[in-house]
Amino acid sequence: MRIWLVLLLLSISVITLAYNKEYHKPKDEALNKKIGQWQDYKFGLMMHWGPYSQWGVMESWTLCSEEWIGRDLARFENYPDYVEDYENLQRTFNPFDFNPQKWVDAAKDAGMKYVVFTTKHHDGFCMFDTKTTDYKITDWKCPYSKDLKADVTKAIFDAFRAEDFWIGAYFSKPDWHNEDYWWSFYPKGPRHVNYDPKKHPEKWENFKKFTYDQIKELMTNYGKIDILWLDGAWVRPREKTPDEFKDWAITKDYNQDIDMPKLAEMARSHQPNLIVVDRWVEGDYENYLTPENKVPEEALLVPWEACVPMAAGWSYNRRHEYKTTEELIQLLVNVVSKGGNLLLNIGPSPEGDWDPIAYERLEGMAKWMKVNSEGIYKSKPIAPYKENNICMTQLANGNTYFFYNCAEGETKMPAKIVMKSHCPAKNAKVSLLGYTKALDWSKTQDGGCEILIPKDVRNNPPSDFVWTLKVTKIEE
Repeated sequence: MRIWLVLLLLSISVITLAYNKEYHKPKDEALNKKIGQWQDYKFGLMMHWGPYSQWGVMESWTLCSEEWIGRDLARFENYPDYVEDYENLQRTFNPFDFNPQKWVDAAKDAGMKYVVFTTKHHDGFCMFDTKTTDYKITDWKCPYSKDLKADVTKAIFDAFRAEDFWIGAYFSKPDWHNEDYWWSFYPKGPRHVNYDPKKHPEKWENFKKFTYDQIKELMTNYGKIDILWLDGAWVRPREKTPDEFKDWAITKDYNQDIDMPKLAEMARSHQPNLIVVDRWVEGDYENYLTPENKVPEEALLVPWEACVPMAAGWSYNRRHEYKTTEELIQLLVNVVSKGGNLLLNIGPSPEGDWDPIAYERLEGMAKWMKVNSEGIYKSKPIAPYKENNICMTQLANGNTYFFYNCAEGETKMPAKIVMKSHCPAKNAKVSLLGYTKALDWSKTQDGGCEILIPKDVRNNPPSDFVWTLKVTKIEE
């Protein structure tokens, strides 16, 4: 619990940085149009997966020396042995239950529209068939390399693309397995490159080429890619590191510039209008903002996405608790009402499947979305975004949606729902999604409204956890 509390506090400190800053709108209108399409999708799937799932440990981070990271003391006797054992997980990684179509079906039914998959996390293990390293799932040392679906990135992208999902490739800029990033000549330590790139420019150039080559493989060998989702924000030009980020990132006085202009130009030459998310690096290559594991208090009127794990952590752990269906639905509504997308992470098991609880949660979200999704997709935020427990969205045609978030255990609708911030326009139709009859309403003295809920629907609401009122036109 202490470890996850520290992680939560760390993530909250980063969130402040992640969205309280200037957004650089791309100059390319075709790219802006694509970002607008992405904003309309609202709901995506993320998956952190790798050999580390066999231990049920946090993805990659137990290799790092920073004090906030917890390790299993029973397994950790000394660091070199730990690293050797960790990297030997490649030799036992055999996800024989891997069936991406099962994930596609569950995600599509839940209303997800895009997927972001971890092709490589910070530990450097590649879940795709790269020619740059043998530390990969398709190498002979990995027992799953003999399977026809051994290139799991390709299998996942192909399966989701066939069902019209947009495809996002998560890629870690740092690589703790690579000799040109964590050089064995020096002790491995915090997250940063462990030598000064100024003093060893040839090694840094080798690392830049390695990164360029891996991203090029992903951009050329895996079909249409819509999003390049880059993690590891400390790998950036030194002058682009704001003061408040320096403390969080335990920054060394190193310039870790991997030449994002060159990388983005190459990637877009193969994937036109590619959305590039160089997360937490303010500038031209952060095409949308990515608050992590938290929803901003206020609406953000720029493209943004909350990436949040369904369970207690990003990677698979049999002991992790999952958020309830109620929490997940209200999370989605909260994010969308503030103008964002929700990227919900599920960590696959070492056997290659999700926990049954994850499927159960998505089934609950699917049931809710079938009734209420018209107020989610293609919606825009409308001030004041939230009034008490009611979130708000609006479509281009003027339809406005008021999402009543139930209190815990609230299963019966109230006789009336009162709002101060908005009132239906004269002759507007007011309805409850999932209920066929129009609702009566009246204007209150303060300019708000009072919407009456018929007795026959109060005890039998059309959905659980969040009820959606639809108003065809509101007063200006």
